[in-house]
Amino acid sequence: MTVIVLIAAPEGLRGHLTRWMMEIAAGVYVGNPNARIRDRLWTLLAQRIGDGQVVMIEPAGNEQGWAARTAGRDRYHPIDYDGLMLFARPRR
Repeated sequence: MTVIVLIAAPEGLRGHLTRWMMEIAAGVYVGNPNARIRDRLWTLLAQRIGDGQVVMIEPAGNEQGWAARTAGRDRYHPIDYDGLMLFARPRR
């Protein structure tokens, strides 16, 4: 399963994601696209996010069973803490 979260994203990106995934809450998309579609979606999202942010959680062969990708303005970003994926929020 793949989860994508859009923050302050252009409307066109939201519409494009609904072709492949289900929007379960404002800006939160869930689906099960294959790896090829997921990589193409990520390329499109990363190029067109602008001043917003996108976070993708996808299946991975690690202890947690998932990996994260982020693009856009750095609000939250993944960090590796001794093999454990955590998300850091910048100080304000």
